[in-house]
Amino acid sequence: MARFDRYMLSQLLTLFGFFALVLVLVYWINRAVILFDQLIADGQSAWVFLELTALSLPGVIRIVLPLAALAASIYVTNRLSNDSELVVVQATGFSPWRLARPVMIFGLLTTMMTLALTHYLVPTALERYYERRDEIAQNVTSRLLVEGRFLTPVDHLTIYIRDISREGELMDLFLSDTRNPDESVTYTAARAYLIRTDNGPQLVMIDGMAQTLDTETGRLLTTTFDDFAYDVSDLTGSEPSDTRGASEITTFELMSLSPALVEETGRTRAQLMLEIQNRTAQALLALSGSLIGFAALIVGGFSRFGVWRQIIIAIALVIVVKIVESVAANMVRVTPEAWYLAYLPTLVGLLITAFLLHLAAKPKKRRRIKEVAA
Repeated sequence: MARFDRYMLSQLLTLFGFFALVLVLVYWINRAVILFDQLIADGQSAWVFLELTALSLPGVIRIVLPLAALAASIYVTNRLSNDSELVVVQATGFSPWRLARPVMIFGLLTTMMTLALTHYLVPTALERYYERRDEIAQNVTSRLLVEGRFLTPVDHLTIYIRDISREGELMDLFLSDTRNPDESVTYTAARAYLIRTDNGPQLVMIDGMAQTLDTETGRLLTTTFDDFAYDVSDLTGSEPSDTRGASEITTFELMSLSPALVEETGRTRAQLMLEIQNRTAQALLALSGSLIGFAALIVGGFSRFGVWRQIIIAIALVIVVKIVESVAANMVRVTPEAWYLAYLPTLVGLLITAFLLHLAAKPKKRRRIKEVAA
């Protein structure tokens, strides 16, 4: 590579790392706050919070990388233009097409990073994330076994435990169930145990009393019992699923398109093929975004007033590409056999880049277009 290529590529990679870090932090903090509230409400530890947030990071990075590539391309091109470095390089004979070479290499590097995320890291992390979420949902201890506090695991149900022994015995249990609008039931027990059965977890209360209040008549029915089993399976979440979605399976496994995989995911072979193509198409957006950011700024040439208009045009063109992506996604969702339409946004982005570079290479034609527009 020429010295200028290495210089511009180093600038792009440095700014790309900075913008990616900032955007990842913004996205991650936003998601981590929501996740933190949910986990703390369920009584989970800080380690579980860190584990789940770490598993969500690959998905966040996949979203951020194309945006960071666009921001780095615009920022570096703008700075080189303001410092007249592009003017000097162009004076030595570098055409806009030649100047785009380091940007192309930069776009390919970001695309390769995004491909690694979309095809392997994100599905693997997502599969583990759902596994841990199901394990937490089945963790009855974290939801119910908290001593000295009134807990409301679901609406209209309150539970209180005075103390929990080392053997797991619940002392002085209070449980109020008002989910039935016709009656409310209050259970009290001297001791209780939480056990697992084939039908789900059961709360076995010993030496207690059940008070049933009829809300229509106001009559109170009191029943004492030696032992009583209360089903708490609906308070601990649904049973974990043994099947995986297509988004949780790596591309290398999806490419087999085996009948077992079709049955497990509940998708057709065409839909599984579409999932693979969508992952590749998402990664290619990093390439088209970085090229559009460069080409939109280079077409304006040097200006003492800056290139803020070109920056707005670059952002508008990226929005156009995203609109094409949405339209193509809707089309392939209806007709999975037309999976090749997933690459339409990338093709549109490359055509826009080629048109802008063509204008930048023909300054006379660019001035003529401006005169016609005026």
